[in-house]
Amino acid sequence: MDIRSLGYVVIESTEPQQWLDYGTNILGLMVAPTMPNDDNVYLKLDSRPYRFAVVKSDVNKLAYCGWELPDEAGFMAAKDELNAAGVSFEEASNTEAQARRVRGLIRLQDPSGNGLELFWGGELDYAKFISPMGIAGFETGDNGNMGLGHAVLPAAKLVETHLFYKNVLGFGDSDYMHFKFSPDPADPGQGLNFMHVNNPRHHSLALYEDQANPLGCVHLMLEVKDVNEVGYCLDRVEAAEIPIVSTLGRHTNDNMLSFYMATPTGFAMEFGTDGLQMDWEGFTPTVTSLPSLWGHKFNMPDA
Repeated sequence: MDIRSLGYVVIESTEPQQWLDYGTNILGLMVAPTMPNDDNVYLKLDSRPYRFAVVKSDVNKLAYCGWELPDEAGFMAAKDELNAAGVSFEEASNTEAQARRVRGLIRLQDPSGNGLELFWGGELDYAKFISPMGIAGFETGDNGNMGLGHAVLPAAKLVETHLFYKNVLGFGDSDYMHFKFSPDPADPGQGLNFMHVNNPRHHSLALYEDQANPLGCVHLMLEVKDVNEVGYCLDRVEAAEIPIVSTLGRHTNDNMLSFYMATPTGFAMEFGTDGLQMDWEGFTPTVTSLPSLWGHKFNMPDA
């Protein structure tokens, strides 16, 4: 399967307007000018009509990651491959696909219950991105072909879920980490698989071994092109008294200089710059024992 990028995320929220304020005044995203004016919130950061869809719901969670296929032939082949693997999926109606601003769409779940959508024919509206916070641009590649950033999803069934993304959906391995949180030799620890799709971003997906995560997400990541924008955003977060989930630091495996903050939904948002862009030909997946070169001291906010 030839998945090209993380095209969009769909977030369910009891109060979408919280994301309107957070998305524009903290993250510096733009209200999507070509999306409907309804009870939902659509946020834009490049030439795509939107990247974040925050929809009214009676729960707060990440509902779907939308993964982009190259064309209709790739979309049809993906459905054939899912059928051959015995993976069930739901075909979205034309109306539902049009609402996502794509030409074809199916929905399914991974073995850990995370929702995903596979689509082809994502639109470009070319509406100029004008950040209310003055951000010149986010790193999403040419016409957004590197996707909005990355998602880290909880995986109660880590091994099975990792094999699903690798063997069924065609993701590639980038890196693996394993964490122990106590000196007890019997502590089994938790695994973390970093995975890439067919673009240069070091990872578009990571799977974290997590047995109980009602939010459906560990964190999302946005990447800006200027290191100063990371500092400006950090200043906005502190001024707004938004919980800082992790201090500023630089990761080992993807080189990202970033910090993490809480979102209105409760999962974290990584805001960073300078992430590696890889040449996957001949690449050997790595196993990393140190998550960051410096910084990134985590302090999860109380639920």
